[in-house]
Amino acid sequence: MDLEALNKIAVKMVTPGKGILAADESTGTIKKRFDSISTESTFEKRRDWREMLFRTDKAMQDHISGVILYDETIRQDAKDGTSLVDLLHANDAIPGIKVDMGTTPLAGRPGETVTQGLDGLRERLAEYYELGARFAKWRAVIEISHPDQYVGATPTLGGIKANTHALGRYAALCQEAGIVPIVEPEVLMGGHHSVERCHEVTEMALNSLFTELYEQGVALEGVILKPNMVVAGQKCADQPSREEIAERTIKVLKDTVPAAVPGIAFLSGGQDNEEATRNLDMMNKIGGFPWKMTYSYGRALQQSALKAWMGDDANYDAAQIAFYKRAHMNGLASKGEWSSALENA
Repeated sequence: MDLEALNKIAVKMVTPGKGILAADESTGTIKKRFDSISTESTFEKRRDWREMLFRTDKAMQDHISGVILYDETIRQDAKDGTSLVDLLHANDAIPGIKVDMGTTPLAGRPGETVTQGLDGLRERLAEYYELGARFAKWRAVIEISHPDQYVGATPTLGGIKANTHALGRYAALCQEAGIVPIVEPEVLMGGHHSVERCHEVTEMALNSLFTELYEQGVALEGVILKPNMVVAGQKCADQPSREEIAERTIKVLKDTVPAAVPGIAFLSGGQDNEEATRNLDMMNKIGGFPWKMTYSYGRALQQSALKAWMGDDANYDAAQIAFYKRAHMNGLASKGEWSSALENA
């Protein structure tokens, strides 16, 4: 493991004003996105959509430090025969790869899941490195049960530990392969839970994660954390202010995340576009933490561009303009420089 090289990549991934584009939707997930714009999800259409994003040069060069790719995408060529990986390199964006294989029910833990993909991962990482990947992503899913559920309530400590142990093993294999691991323990924001309950569960998950990373020998200087923000469930009647979200999120991170971690790239987790931007901005306006705080958004970066595109090449320019705006707004938020006036300009 070349820790200096890993740290250099990790630091670049959280360059101020830049964040990570999550373009790693599985074939099934991107089909749902395309269904929303009445567009058939074909190999060519998926290529055209991602190529359009990667060729939005100003957005990519100014506000995107890296792109998480899917197995199909890292092997794809653009219409003119240029590999999509080379398109990223041309805009100084680091190619990354999603390596987990999704979730499966966790034995003995009703209502909980564990992420699959460790079998054969060493060999897959070696291949992805040859294909150009210099970072990877693995997502663990942690769901909070209804507040009134006492029997079989989730998450359990055993469920959290199963997922963070897998994250630790994945991260160690990545670093062995010369690849920076993004570790993503996502506490889902659906449901009825309060912001206080999200705070508690997020703290449990992050404490467990960093224990596992230590025990697996993972060098924190070569890791990026991709956590949820501390928010109430979407069905909770009592929704916190953005100030409370920011303050609670910062507190949880200060209580659990070592300063050696170069940066934190938040997932949007179902927040709408402006909400995800606004909450990131508020944290950076408050400041006072040792890590760079930026974004690793998928839908919250792409949705407005997808609606502008509608699967039609005639809308190419409009889609790129929409993508640039969201990237620009989030780039400002990563420095605490966003405002509603700029959003509405």
